[in-house]
Amino acid sequence: MSDATPTAFAPRLSAADLAGTVPSLTDAPPVRWGILGAGWIAESFTDGMHEHTASRVVAVGSRDVAKAQYFADAHAPGARAHGSYADLVADDEVDVVYVATPHSHHLEHALLAIRAGKHVLVEKAFTRNEAEAREVLAAAAEAGVFVMEAMWTRFLPHVAALRGVIARGEIGEVVNVSADHGQLFAYDPAHRLYAPELAGGALLDLGVYPLSFAYDLLGLPESVTAVGSLTESGVDGQISIVLGYAGGAQATLSTTLWSRTATTAVISGTKGRIEVDGAFYGPTSFRVVRNDGERWTYDGFRGEGKQYEAAEVARQVAAGRTESPRQTWQDTLEVMGLLDEVRRQVGVAYPGE
Repeated sequence: MSDATPTAFAPRLSAADLAGTVPSLTDAPPVRWGILGAGWIAESFTDGMHEHTASRVVAVGSRDVAKAQYFADAHAPGARAHGSYADLVADDEVDVVYVATPHSHHLEHALLAIRAGKHVLVEKAFTRNEAEAREVLAAAAEAGVFVMEAMWTRFLPHVAALRGVIARGEIGEVVNVSADHGQLFAYDPAHRLYAPELAGGALLDLGVYPLSFAYDLLGLPESVTAVGSLTESGVDGQISIVLGYAGGAQATLSTTLWSRTATTAVISGTKGRIEVDGAFYGPTSFRVVRNDGERWTYDGFRGEGKQYEAAEVARQVAAGRTESPRQTWQDTLEVMGLLDEVRRQVGVAYPGE
């Protein structure tokens, strides 16, 4: 059978089946966002949300008010520009704060927003380590506010679709998940990815994607084995990880700062495999290749992609919940624990931990 569009799936998986796996963006209620950290990832988040949802950024905070104003003018016209993070979280018109600063500051800035009574979306990796993550979540529980890690991959259409493929037994029992995420960054000790004081390195910025992807599909492993190479500044430049599971399943994952890799993923099962195109962690397509010769393709390209996590936050906040059932607090804690173990094995520690 030749590759086909989703409308030709039927007899095993129909387009209607896949369409129902992701809630409509237009159904998400509007919330008012404050941006804490006016960098490029906040730009893409804001653009995607404004294009596809009813929510809006109403305020931007930066240590430099001119940078906040530039961000507002370029990506959120009419939003107020604040020259401090304290002023941002004190803004009465902000419902949810998006923390988009370096990993080293996630704890401080998430707590700042929570103590101001704001709901919070924190960029991945959630914090530097599991202990900091527990501190943030404990504060959120006490304050009764919503908090979620911004692992946007979890909410994308192609991930919902491939999970449906697995659940229906299309590829049998999953025995291996492989995924890579590498980007090329020239060595610069002042760059945040090479700076220990900013919790730099490949793992927390890039490797969190394949690790979280494997965890999402296979759960918490019984064993973790990691090998890595460090940069001159002492952070991880490249890491390979093997996760071992009861019953023999494995995940083989890699991340690097030294090469722009294919950023693909393959989920292999006893009856076939799913080949996820790059970048696997963003909106993309995949192919189902079955051992019986049947093949078909799912096209999951849906714009920038971060609009799906923004819509999830809006739905859960409107419902009065403190966590997302798709990206739970326990999920975040367990992934942070895995990141801690990988760093321990390759010998990376950050100042102040």
